[in-house]
Amino acid sequence: MTDRIYLASPHMSEEGYEMQFVQEAFDSNWIAPLGENVNQFENELASFVGVGSAAALSSGTSAIHLALKAAQIEAGDIVFCSTLTFSATANPIIYQNATPVFVDSEKETWNICPEALERACIKYPEAKAVIVVHLYGLSADLDRIIKICNKHNIVLIEDAAESLGTYYKGQHTGSFGEYGIFSFNGNKIITTSGGGMLVSNNMERIEKSRFWATQSRDKAAHYQHSELGFNYRMSNVVAGIGRGQLKVLRDRVEKKRAIYFFYKEQLSHIAGVKMMPENSWDRPNYWLSTIMLEGKTRPLDVINALDEHNIEARRVWKPMHQQPYFLEYDYIGGNIAEQLFENGVCLPSDTKITDFQLEKITKIIKGLM
Repeated sequence: MTDRIYLASPHMSEEGYEMQFVQEAFDSNWIAPLGENVNQFENELASFVGVGSAAALSSGTSAIHLALKAAQIEAGDIVFCSTLTFSATANPIIYQNATPVFVDSEKETWNICPEALERACIKYPEAKAVIVVHLYGLSADLDRIIKICNKHNIVLIEDAAESLGTYYKGQHTGSFGEYGIFSFNGNKIITTSGGGMLVSNNMERIEKSRFWATQSRDKAAHYQHSELGFNYRMSNVVAGIGRGQLKVLRDRVEKKRAIYFFYKEQLSHIAGVKMMPENSWDRPNYWLSTIMLEGKTRPLDVINALDEHNIEARRVWKPMHQQPYFLEYDYIGGNIAEQLFENGVCLPSDTKITDFQLEKITKIIKGLM
């Protein structure tokens, strides 16, 4: 059997940047959730995306959790959330004993629909925050969303786990809201194997988040804790991998974009196939190239046909308001997210993929149409 072609997998730099920083951690014996790599990774990521400060954490999920905590979300508070996302976006709302209200997508961006968000604000004027996801590297319509947030005095948290390197009107996603989060999970555009980052221009809140993330240990001559804490800090070794990965991020973005445009050239003219949306104000990282099927060929037909050739593909996220755990919570909108789930397929977008492999993938898909 041929080597498996993955949807997205870790891709270490050919130059070995990651090992240089990891070796420094070993040489200095800082094998701990603090150290020079952690400090510099925070500074370098913040500088890259254009924000004031950052906290390196154990996951993107923990970053969302601390963003909610920093935004003073408490038990019973209403938090709006994009319905078309991975559960890690919504779970931290429950961690805070708050109440999620899910909001539909729009066709133009596949992300949270501003019109539906406005309706949600009218129905729930007491809402405190909204978590907006930049799905598959596509930017949400931030100008309209920010206007709504300002009008209704709700905190904007950007889940940019999938959109590191994406620009909205020349500015990095993740840098518009009061808080932004990134993920460095193994399948993301750059990885630390696991890890995340909370970013904000509010330095005081980032400092507080670091405090919470290190078990809320007070400054004292003994172990003392006046607040509930969490074991959320990134290790110095993992941060070294992240520093090395940052050096090749622009190359990874360009490769992702090249993959998308290859698929577009080969598939967009085929009846029954529609590419993910493009907007003039958006420069996506195209973390996962995704298509919509509008004919008899269904997502599982494509997924199974590719799997027979040891090629990985998957369905679009199942909306949160359709997930068994979240069925009791309210949902605002129509059926756009449901349609995207029913008809969408994420195609292999691994940055190690070759032109030969891309040709093989598109040939298989064409054979199904």
